[in-house]
Formats: sequence, structure tokens, C-alpha cells
Amino acid sequence: HVQLVESGGGSVAAGESLRLSCVASANVYCMGWFRQVPGKGREGVATIANDGTTDSADSVMGRFRISKDNAKNTVYLQMDSLKPEDTAMYYCAVDFGPYCSGSYLARRSNFRGQGTQVTVS
Repeated sequence: HVQLVESGGGSVAAGESLRLSCVASANVYCMGWFRQVPGKGREGVATIANDGTTDSADSVMGRFRISKDNAKNTVYLQMDSLKPEDTAMYYCAVDFGPYCSGSYLARRSNFRGQGTQVTVS
């Protein structure tokens, strides 16, 4: 069982930035984020594997950047140029592999955090 602790959500104006963090209680192969708006399905946002390979949704490409500190089992999501359509609950999720993509974590991960709200107005 892996525990995940998220932080960094909040309310900002369009064009501003936020940084999300997620600490895992164990070393995992894949770490990332998906988001969900009430009444809609989960959307994979970004992932990073232990070898540094990243995957990002087209909707956030060029605006969001995912990074990871392997020594601390911590993943970060730097979100710049935020838009109102980025408003959602963001969940940290992990997987032991072998797959690592936003869509995979959104659909199949058995380990996720409690979520942190991001609101862009």
C-alpha cells in the first residue's frame, strides 16, 4: 500500500501559476497527476517515470511541467499560464509499472491521493 500526500492547490487568476507537490511513502515506477471536474470523467494531466520519461496531455503541453525528486519520492507539477478550464480537483496517482501515462493513471491506478482543488478565475 502506498500513501500519497498532496499539497499546493488554491485559487488564482487566469495567467497565474501554481505548483503542486505529492510525496509517496514508497518508491514507485510512475508518478503523475490526473484531474476531474464534477460530472465529468478523469483526465490524465502528466506523468513521469523513474527514468525521467514524461507524458503530458495536449491541453497542458507547454504550460505545465512535471518533475520528480527520486530521492524524496516526490513529484511536482508546475502549472503556468493557468486557464479557467484548468479548474478541477487534481489527484496525485502512482503505479508500479510497466506503463506510465496520464491516461493510464487516470483509468487504472490503484493508488491516488485525496486530491487538491485548483480554481482559476
